[in-house]
Amino acid sequence: MTTDLREPLSAYAARLHATAGDRHHVASPLGAWLLLAVGATAATGPAAAQGAAAELARALGTDLPSAAEVARTLLDAPHPLVGSATALWHRSGLGDDGPAAWRAALPRTTEVGVLPNQAGLDAWAREHTLGLIDTFPLKVSPNVVFALASALATRVSWATPFDVADARALGADSPWAGELRRALRSPSHGHRCAIVSTARAGDVIVHAAPAQKTDGAGLVVLSVAASPQVPPAEVLAVAYDLSAGAADGAQPAGSRSLFDLPLGETPLWTLTEERVRTRARDGREERHTAVLPCWSARSDHDLTAPALGFPAVAATLATAMALPVEHFEARQTAVARFDRYGFEAAAVTGMFGLTSLPPEGVARTAELRFGHPYAVVAVATDARADGVTGPWHGLPVFSAWVAEPEEVAEA
Repeated sequence: MTTDLREPLSAYAARLHATAGDRHHVASPLGAWLLLAVGATAATGPAAAQGAAAELARALGTDLPSAAEVARTLLDAPHPLVGSATALWHRSGLGDDGPAAWRAALPRTTEVGVLPNQAGLDAWAREHTLGLIDTFPLKVSPNVVFALASALATRVSWATPFDVADARALGADSPWAGELRRALRSPSHGHRCAIVSTARAGDVIVHAAPAQKTDGAGLVVLSVAASPQVPPAEVLAVAYDLSAGAADGAQPAGSRSLFDLPLGETPLWTLTEERVRTRARDGREERHTAVLPCWSARSDHDLTAPALGFPAVAATLATAMALPVEHFEARQTAVARFDRYGFEAAAVTGMFGLTSLPPEGVARTAELRFGHPYAVVAVATDARADGVTGPWHGLPVFSAWVAEPEEVAEA
């Protein structure tokens, strides 16, 4: 199921992020896609024969029964670290005259009932976003006859927290190096870094920070930077391409050996070499570190563009519920924060293991510098102890274009 969803979701994310362009922003393409997929359950009977159903299928990137089944699978088997909720409300006395078959096809967890007032909608948003979003993205009025809503939320701790570096480590050419005092540096163990060759964006740098797992499920936050001249849409697309492998902890396809690259500075990394003691079989050891800024974002997205599918789902639901819908509004509010401390703990462990020195060899170290705007994708992992993967495994949940870094907090 998840393999089938990744390609449609990546295509939908490209369209949604395109509405924001190169400005600093965060979004949940999955949240918007799930809302459309819940609405797809209404496309039965007469509604299915209308052009709106075909437009909705194009926006979803798959046929409507498959989209509805994906929504049911994900929402009825929630991820331990990703809170999810959907709702379909209608004005009291309206919306009860349409065929009832599609209602039974809704996810079991979808709330169905009378349209709340504004305070009720705001309370629903707070409840299902861990308090991160205070208000519903739309204002209710007497003209509203139905509302369809979805919410996704996560709050995770890094399995291994970041170290702190001088912001100048972001690189002499970084516009952020002079704005900040401190940046984040990947710890010596626990995070993954790579330089990856891609067809769409050339060489990119990749950093993956895993969250502490719950019941075998986790979240990996993937940061991907390309040369400054590469358009944001291409970098985000590469980040989505790499997200599937990030969930499995695999080395990204196209990862480059540091011994195939010239020593010295580039806009994305600094590569050095030194003589070391190493147990690498060929005497050539590769090391990576990454330097990134803290960042946070709050964004409001207008989802009324036809390519995003909401005109089609509005028409589909209007027919199914026999409601006199003349026009619609659709928006998404998204927030995110990326900082040093997801996981706070203290431990000192000392042990000396004495052995003979290994033979001498060469180590190359690449310091990857996220010193200009880059893409971020948060990917769910859902690998159970018995080796079976759950329905959320490998799904990008949130994604962002980072263009406004923040200072590392003192506390």
